[in-house]
Amino acid sequence: MRILIIGANGTIGKILEPALSKNHEVISAGRNSGDFRVDLSDSNSIEKLFEKVKDIDSCICVAGDCYTGDLFSLDEEKLNIGIQNKLLGQINLVLIGQKYLNEKGSFTLTSGKMADKPVKNNIAKAIVNGGINSFVLATSLELERGIRINAISPAKVADIPIEDLINAYTKSIEETINGEIIKVNY
Repeated sequence: MRILIIGANGTIGKILEPALSKNHEVISAGRNSGDFRVDLSDSNSIEKLFEKVKDIDSCICVAGDCYTGDLFSLDEEKLNIGIQNKLLGQINLVLIGQKYLNEKGSFTLTSGKMADKPVKNNIAKAIVNGGINSFVLATSLELERGIRINAISPAKVADIPIEDLINAYTKSIEETINGEIIKVNY
């Protein structure tokens, strides 16, 4: 299987890339590193990425910035950090990428436990992660050509056994599940 990982140089990407490379061909992309460059906040950059990277069976996104801070510090500009990068970035990845992904391919997006279990000072993360989960649930009903979509919703990565994280992403790409929010170590 040929897998494109967006954010391969990030915390989760550094775990996934070597693990998935054992059984699959992995292509990496990121804002500042990887085989290809992509800016998730720019739909033109996403389109250019898919025009360059051909024959993709699975696209995994583990990238996207989000603001952390209390309610009183939150404003539209800070909220838009997560909306533009993590939420709309992953949405645009699917909207654009569905035209390029191989038949019966899959998208695996990354949300986080804040969607279901928010904690103080993480309102923006709760909003963005909840939006990603809702997008996955709704989009899974309409993707064509056998393309599937799932989201991995991990707890804090430092608190998760690495194998649990790898298994969640592997399940999303290798099994036939669609429209699932795979929660890891809540």
